[in-house]
Parts: sequence; C-alpha cells; structure tokens
Amino acid sequence: MTSKQRSYLKGLAMNIDPIVQIGKGGVTPELIEATAECFHTHELIKLTVLKNCMDDPRAIAETIKERTRSEVVQVIGRKIVLYKPDKKNPGIILPK
Repeated sequence: MTSKQRSYLKGLAMNIDPIVQIGKGGVTPELIEATAECFHTHELIKLTVLKNCMDDPRAIAETIKERTRSEVVQVIGRKIVLYKPDKKNPGIILPK
C-alpha cells in the first residue's frame, strides 16, 4: 500500500465510528472472528483499545492484521484502523 493510498484511507476513516472494542481479554479468537465478520460488510473498520487492556495497540494491530489478512492503515493512541479490500464488490477505490 502506497502512502497516497494510506492517506486516502485515513481521510475516510475520520468519519467512521469504532465497530470493535478490545477489552482486558486482549486479542482472543472471538475478537478475531468478530473482526473478520466486520470485513464481510465493511472494507474499512475502526477498532478501539479500551483503557483496561494493557497490551500495546501497535502489537494488537499487527496481530489482527496477520490473522485477518488485512492492512493496518493507522494506529493513533488507542484507535486502530484496518483495511481489507472486497474482491467481489469493491466499495472503496484506492488512488494509484
């Protein structure tokens, strides 16, 4: 993913609300499954790491990225933005 594409996705992510919250349990199989389910309806999702989760948000983002085969757009504070393109019906057209 190029920096121009990442910048475009960051702009789109500013207007969406977090869909998934990560609590004190951290990254669990249920969390991965819920995140993967979100990718069935959304290409761009935002996650929130709650204050009671002691794990590093960047490490959480990398773990979820690997397990869901998505891309980390950005990690700011306790917010994570992930992108996974829909192969059949792309809703977001990335700049080249």
